Amino acid sequence: MTRHEGVPYLDLSKEFNSLKEEWFAMISEDGARGSWILGPNVHAFEKEVAEFVGTSHAIGVANGTDSLYLSLRALGIGPGDEVITTPYTFFSTSEVIDMVGAKPVFVDIEADTFNINPALIEPAITTRTRAILPVHLFGNPADMTAINAIADSHGLAVVEDAAQAFGAQHDAQRVGSMGVTGCFSFYPTKVLGCYGDGGLLTTNSDEIAETVRKLRNHGAAAAFQHDEVGMNSRLDEVQAALLRLKLKSLDQNIASRQRIAALYDERLGKLGITCPSRPLNGSHAFNLYTIRSSKRDAIRQALMDNSIGNSTCYPAPLALQQVYQHLAYTEEDFPVSVSLGSEVVSLPVFPDMTEHQVDRVCQVIRQVII
Repeated sequence: MTRHEGVPYLDLSKEFNSLKEEWFAMISEDGARGSWILGPNVHAFEKEVAEFVGTSHAIGVANGTDSLYLSLRALGIGPGDEVITTPYTFFSTSEVIDMVGAKPVFVDIEADTFNINPALIEPAITTRTRAILPVHLFGNPADMTAINAIADSHGLAVVEDAAQAFGAQHDAQRVGSMGVTGCFSFYPTKVLGCYGDGGLLTTNSDEIAETVRKLRNHGAAAAFQHDEVGMNSRLDEVQAALLRLKLKSLDQNIASRQRIAALYDERLGKLGITCPSRPLNGSHAFNLYTIRSSKRDAIRQALMDNSIGNSTCYPAPLALQQVYQHLAYTEEDFPVSVSLGSEVVSLPVFPDMTEHQVDRVCQVIRQVII
């Protein structure tokens, strides 16, 4: 790689070329069968994910947002209820709480993990609290031991937002297996991503699984028999076929992400950059590799000037945005989330990234720091 070559934020071209022949053959089989909706690949993928994650059920849905929404619907959460969650996440996490008519209650995050701070959850619990919705941010598992202990002591449900962390582990358990439900996104940028939209919900509850299977299909218990108002949220055969192929090599791909993260750590740690923390009892899936520096803006500008992909997640806590002004939160309520908004930047990380590309990214950052 020459000094002036850029580095993409994400490059799936090698992956696509390695999978396309087998994937296209599977699609052709679907075409021959005429099975495009809730067909054999969807059912097989659901079974394979349940086995991989370690749950009794896995239900494919249209996207990650729907998996969160359907979880709350299946739990009967609605108007008058409250759900405690993090302000430092993608909007869908809190959006679904409003969609079911409940109230999001935000508490700040830990400065090292960027995940919801368990110590702040209990003081936020009221008589209206029904659930806790932690996010395994950037692939780093939240402290599910502490969160579940709080939930159990107050009779609350825990819904895991594992959209960014497929395959990550906490205390030898896969994310998505420790709450009442686990919610996954298969957006192309995710650790396990398809080439379109897709999502999935995991659970050990037979009752929740049955409810979600109905809700994802217009509330239908059988053809033209509707028990309640549902929605159209089904994972399609084309994406399920691809995801089945990618699941086979997922652990290998996560290991590649972890290798890249270690290369970044070695090079950037020497520069005084705050590198991502690792779970004490688990594993980080590195959906994103996000660093923290007081020189973030200068770093980001240098990366862009050198055609190196990057992103800033998340510049403003959800609780302080226009949509939640009526909740009357202030910056003092979320000091960690607010500070991260001006200090973090996510660097390229994908399974086929080379050490030369890592070196190029670090070279540009070094020129800013030194």
